[in-house]
Amino acid sequence: MNEILASPDHRFVVVQSEPWMAEQLEIIQRLSFPSLAEDELTLAHHFRSHMQHFPQGQHAVIERESGRVVASSSDLIVRLDLSHIHHRFVEISGQMTLSTHDPQGDWLYGADIGVHPDYRGQGLSTLLYTARQGLVRRLGLKGHSAGAMPKGYGAVQQEMPLERYLLEVIRGERFDPVISVQLKRGYAIWGIIPEYLEDPSCANYGVLILWRNPDRAKDGWL
Repeated sequence: MNEILASPDHRFVVVQSEPWMAEQLEIIQRLSFPSLAEDELTLAHHFRSHMQHFPQGQHAVIERESGRVVASSSDLIVRLDLSHIHHRFVEISGQMTLSTHDPQGDWLYGADIGVHPDYRGQGLSTLLYTARQGLVRRLGLKGHSAGAMPKGYGAVQQEMPLERYLLEVIRGERFDPVISVQLKRGYAIWGIIPEYLEDPSCANYGVLILWRNPDRAKDGWL
């Protein structure tokens, strides 16, 4: 396995995902998204498909000592029209297979990211986002995008609209386990996507987030 990044203590390394990891990746997926609809989960055969369609965009974090796969991310390249952002996760991901990967596209799109619960709080998602952003720069893409799940919104959806919830998150008045973290990593909220997926934790919403490639800053968002 060729290492892409390592944690400061060298306990963990980021590598390109390989087929033998698929079952472990499915376990991480199920643990990361316990309330996601079964038919929207990314399973072992989906992960293998990812590696066939766009191997460069598939990253896994390995614990050196045990050889265990403890986190992963999956990405594809898409043509993103920022004036028409409404889409469903199953559509843009090709029913989770990444068959919709477009080598001539302009944005890297995050289809999945997850960290095994036993290894959270150790900076593994930061390693994965660093790998993703590095890939964006190497490929000369406009940036990294994703339909982020506002995982804390489902619990308060009867109290406020999502717009107000996100404003409070942006202001730092409320913490969302996904969006707050994305904002700290330099992402910006571009818009809201209703019925993005089926998960009560986010009331089925997605939030389109964008990280712009600093090498192409002169191009603007569009």
